[in-house]
Amino acid sequence: MKALIVEDDFIARHILKESLSPYGKSDIAVDGEEAVRSFLSAWKENSPFDLICMDIMMPKVDGQDALRQIREMEMLLGIKDPQRVKVIMITSVDDLSSMNKAVAEGGANFYMIKPINKQKLARLLTFFNFHPKT
Repeated sequence: MKALIVEDDFIARHILKESLSPYGKSDIAVDGEEAVRSFLSAWKENSPFDLICMDIMMPKVDGQDALRQIREMEMLLGIKDPQRVKVIMITSVDDLSSMNKAVAEGGANFYMIKPINKQKLARLLTFFNFHPKT
């Protein structure tokens, strides 16, 4: 599995990187603008991401807007389910409208509230059919 962690908080990035390390390689982006560039670059290099874990509240381009741009790029590239990248939106705000916007409107696959629960993340990765490398 190849993942992109999009998070402006150092500690949250570290927790996600550590949690995802048994599953494969993870790249880092510190804001939504960098995430969109990384997503497109990975496709151009024929090495797309399988998973994006993205914070909602970030400087420059927030996670909601970055997700919208990524889903638009997938549409333009002709990428359809099940090849679309799996996206977990992450936030520190337990807000139903943000969750609805991320999942129903934005096309996120799941929504998690900080602090990151490693066991819940592992179960979610299994649900997405991602397994630790042996």
